[in-house]
Amino acid sequence: MPELPEVETIKSDLEKVILNKKITDIVIHRASVIKEPGLKKFKSLLINSWCKKIIRRGKLLAIEIITHQKEIYFLAVHMRMTGQLVYGKEDPKSRVSFKLSNGFYLCYNDQRTLGELRLVKDIRGLSVIKNMGPEPLGEDFKADDFIRDISVRAARIKPLLLDQKFIAGIGNIYAVEALFSSKINPAKKACDLNAREAKVLFKNIKGTLRKAIKCRGSSFSNYRDGYGNKGTFSENFYVYGRKGLPCLVCENSIQRIKLGGRGTYFCSKCQK
Repeated sequence: MPELPEVETIKSDLEKVILNKKITDIVIHRASVIKEPGLKKFKSLLINSWCKKIIRRGKLLAIEIITHQKEIYFLAVHMRMTGQLVYGKEDPKSRVSFKLSNGFYLCYNDQRTLGELRLVKDIRGLSVIKNMGPEPLGEDFKADDFIRDISVRAARIKPLLLDQKFIAGIGNIYAVEALFSSKINPAKKACDLNAREAKVLFKNIKGTLRKAIKCRGSSFSNYRDGYGNKGTFSENFYVYGRKGLPCLVCENSIQRIKLGGRGTYFCSKCQK
């Protein structure tokens, strides 16, 4: 699933190529990914509209558009497990392709069709955004608040980091890697972390996400950036996906358990 670094990379890529371009046509191969409004209104509002701005909130991407009637709408794209937004030539395997005024296309690809496209007047009303927590790379994500909030949570720390109401945008990969960097066992209760551990985790959440953005995300499955290329952060994994392999720090065997229904990798020697 594209997490914060992947969606931020796609946002940065598309800002370079689609802003101030007009959507001249829409080719729909799988209408089920369009959740609102109805198909006819979706096309009529978007055709001849202009792409003015791109916003990321958590794992969601929203393209601000101005319609031919001078109304502002947002094309909200929630890519979920296998969604992609790729700029370039028309892809016959795409679910929805937006033809742009320069002759290129913005293609929404989604192998498992679990993602969603919504055209709305205000993204703040979307259920996925309403109760979303702070952005971990934003100014509203503060160490003191994080340490305080951690101290009263009885949940295990790894599932808590995946809770989008607690922090926006962190998924399985980056929670696992940030916990390893912080030497914290993912099964440990959040309230059992002391202030020093919580402060180190706060720092490593930010550091892990920034490093992943610099590497243009993690590609070991379906993720592609805005140009259809792979990210390279998967080459820097310390524990994720490395079950049975030696820890890169202590050579202890990496373990895999399930926490909150998600596969969780860690080193039992490094992470206490």
